[in-house]
Amino acid sequence: MIAPDKVALVLLAAGRSRRFEDGDKLAERFLDKPLAFHVVTALEAVPFLARIAVVSQTRLDFVALGYEVVENPDPAHGQARSLGYGVEAARRAGAEAVLVALADMPRVTAGHVWRLFDAFDGPMAIVASSDGVQPMPPALFGKDRFAQLVRIEGEQGARELIKGGHHVVAGPGELVDIDTQEDLRALRELYGLPSDGEPIRDEARRSG
Repeated sequence: MIAPDKVALVLLAAGRSRRFEDGDKLAERFLDKPLAFHVVTALEAVPFLARIAVVSQTRLDFVALGYEVVENPDPAHGQARSLGYGVEAARRAGAEAVLVALADMPRVTAGHVWRLFDAFDGPMAIVASSDGVQPMPPALFGKDRFAQLVRIEGEQGARELIKGGHHVVAGPGELVDIDTQEDLRALRELYGLPSDGEPIRDEARRSG
């Protein structure tokens, strides 16, 4: 087990949304806030050592939500580049572990993240989420894995690395990843919202 005040949250929010076809998917409105702010809200009561958002050309204001913002100047190099920037920031903060989460996974819960903390067993630990079929973020990495994380290249990020870790299965639907317009439509329909309003084009802050 690891205490959250020894962990840096690294939120990856620099994807180019190529499969989304139009606009900044993280700024699309879902329920009462931008899509990216759902995981932020879900984890806001977890007392992390630091909160780091890795972004690229977004108007979403993560600073106002308590995050250190790290700009990825070239997201074309893939998710791994964003991961490396986030891990370096976590290392500077003195973190003993990083929790890597994706901003386009709006149904992640704090309860599940606490289960990841419970399964942590030391500085070489890798604890990933699973839908019962494959491992995925959120994923927790001990500090002795930081060097590996920084060296990873490509769009797959740490996917190969987490295959060899401990996997914690989440409830149905919690690990939904919004990659396309169809994914977002399906999520809105799940909540009885066939249309959820226009994308948020201006700088988005926490809504009530």
